[in-house]
Parts: sequence; structure tokens; C-alpha cells
Amino acid sequence: MSAPKKPRFGISPGDFMLLLVAATWGGSYLAVKQLGEAGSTTALMTLRFIPAAIFLWLFWLKNRTRFTKPELVMSLGFGISQVVILNMEAVSVHLTSATNGGLIISLAIILTPIAEGALSRNWLPPRFFLATVVAVIGVALLIVGNGFVAPNLGDFIMLGAALLRTMHFALAGRFTQGKPVSALNLTVLQVTVSAVVMCFFNPGQTIQAALSYSAADWWLILFLSLFCTALGFIGMSWGIKHTSASRTSLLLGTEPVFATLIAVWFGGELMGPIGVLGAALIVGATYWGQAIEAKHRLTPVLPAS
Repeated sequence: MSAPKKPRFGISPGDFMLLLVAATWGGSYLAVKQLGEAGSTTALMTLRFIPAAIFLWLFWLKNRTRFTKPELVMSLGFGISQVVILNMEAVSVHLTSATNGGLIISLAIILTPIAEGALSRNWLPPRFFLATVVAVIGVALLIVGNGFVAPNLGDFIMLGAALLRTMHFALAGRFTQGKPVSALNLTVLQVTVSAVVMCFFNPGQTIQAALSYSAADWWLILFLSLFCTALGFIGMSWGIKHTSASRTSLLLGTEPVFATLIAVWFGGELMGPIGVLGAALIVGATYWGQAIEAKHRLTPVLPAS
């Protein structure tokens, strides 16, 4: 069997897809911020998942790929974990500062390769962990302008979300890489599970928010449902399957950069020299880290003598 071909310039199709997902998710912050003024967070996420599930099922009807038992089992677990993570992040944001929350959730960049190494018993080179540290420093510089606040309950909730996100990435990579798993099937079922779970939380507030949303609000819901949720989850599932969990964590770690750029360009927010330096560190560390990971993954393991 021939060795896997090394991607040109160190960027594979899976890497490029994950960067697109990170850019799309970066745009979701501004949309969620505006929608948060029109209704509750629970209603927002419910209205985000329901249209996404409908769109995915319509898209699935074109191919009608048969669902397998592993896909059904994984989608149930991943769908519930995704809902829990998103709710924990949403609750945490109301209890702590954006600075603390962003720094804590970025710990997933470091924790994911540790979890993946523990699961596969194949640890990455020390240089990779150095790259993740540089990336987290970049996140800190990117958002440090907001100032720090004393740790509180929100910080601990966000830490729990970072730990769950770490296990989500690590287990998703473990169960899908090299397996006959359809990214579309997994995404359809995962988003459907998330939509069903969210429908049980405050349905009255969801109906009230849906009736009070303006046309502009519904365009934002469409953006969140179609691009950030439906296409975003398909891209993430496909990207994870065609790369590694550690690489996925680093590439999705560029999300704060895209969020800041979009906020500056469309939201009128300002980014000083420290923020620019932080963005540069994140991009540079991400490229450096994924290059180290690719070389490590593509190097054949010699059998013990």
C-alpha cells in the first residue's frame, strides 16, 4: 500500500474545510449578539436548530444514503453533547466576561491533543504543544483589551464546556477516521437530536421570540441555521474524518481571529496593535502546529525489533 500523499503547502482539503467552518462560526458571534436583544438564548438556539434540521433532511433526500447503526449511536451522543456545550457556553457568557470566557474555551486547543494522545497512545512531538501554547497566547492578546474579572461560577461553567468540547473532538476523530461513516448522515442525525432536545426547553419563549422577530432577525437565523449549523457541522464532520482531532482543534482555534475581523469590518468595533499581534500569533501558530502534526501523522511507524 502506498503512503498517504502529503498535502501541498501543508493544507489538505480537510484543513481548508475546517478553516471555512471557523470563519463561518466566527461570523456567528455578531449574529448571536444582535439576536440576543430580540429574545432568550434558549429560543435563539431552538430556532437555530429546527430550520437547520429541516434543511439537512431535504438535502439528505437527494441521496438517501442508508443510516448505519454506528451513525445512529454516535449521532445520539454527539447531538446531546453539542447541545450541552452550546448551552454551557451561552450561560457562562452571562455570568463572566468575554475575556475570561474566550481564554478558558481556548484551552480546548491544548487539551484536545492531550486527549487524542491518551486515546491513541501516540503522543505528538513537544513542538506541537509549544504551538498550541503560542496560539492560546494569541487568543489572550486578541481579547485582553476587554480586561479581566475575578473568577466566578461562569468561569467554571466555561471550563466544563472546554473539557466537553475536547472530548467531543477527540471521540469524533477516534470513531470516524478511517471508518465507513457518512459525514452527511452523522450531521443530519446529530442536528436533529439537538433540535428535538432544544424543543423541550421553554417552548413558550421560543414561540414568543419567533412571533417578535423582525425580517432582519430571521435573516440572521437563516445564516445561523444554514451556514453556521447545517453546512458548518457537515464541514466539521467531513474535516475531522479527513484529518485528525488535534489538527481540527488547532484549525478551529482560528475562530476568534475571524470573529474579531468580522466584528471590526461589519460591527464597527476597533482592534488595536495588541489585537493584531494576537491574530498573527494565532494564524502563525496554527499553521506551524498543523504542519508538525501532518509530518508526525504521515511518518510511518517502524515496527519494534
